[in-house]
Amino acid sequence: MKLFIFFLLILFDYFTKKLIFNLIDLNTFVTILPFMDITHLHNYGITFGLFSGIFPPWFIAFISAILIIIIVFWMFRISNPLEKWGFLFIITGAVSNLGDRIINDYVLDFIYMHYNNFYWPAFNFADIYITIGVLIIIYVNFMIFRKKND
Repeated sequence: MKLFIFFLLILFDYFTKKLIFNLIDLNTFVTILPFMDITHLHNYGITFGLFSGIFPPWFIAFISAILIIIIVFWMFRISNPLEKWGFLFIITGAVSNLGDRIINDYVLDFIYMHYNNFYWPAFNFADIYITIGVLIIIYVNFMIFRKKND
């Protein structure tokens, strides 16, 4: 079941990126809602474009691959089933973005949230998977901490 979800989510991320690549010109913004645009941006760095232009794409891909391997081994050491799901979401998002980076030397980001002069850097579904995974792990560990202190 987990392997099926893993591949399904990667395919969904891939097809949404491909759709954006084919339908929206690079650096173009299309307003969907007053607080959300769909765009076509190439992220050559890591999260939020950090280190863009500082490290070559192959180096970022190499470090990403090592981190994915570490997280996979860490996931197998965990006994909590919900926490395993959290790690699976993180791994899925990381593998999907790594695939982009290996194929294109960049990650395609296309969801752009903003409000007035405040904005959140563009992201994609793989980034959402990673965020969901982190939130699940935080929740599980908060509940464990709370249970120990009750």
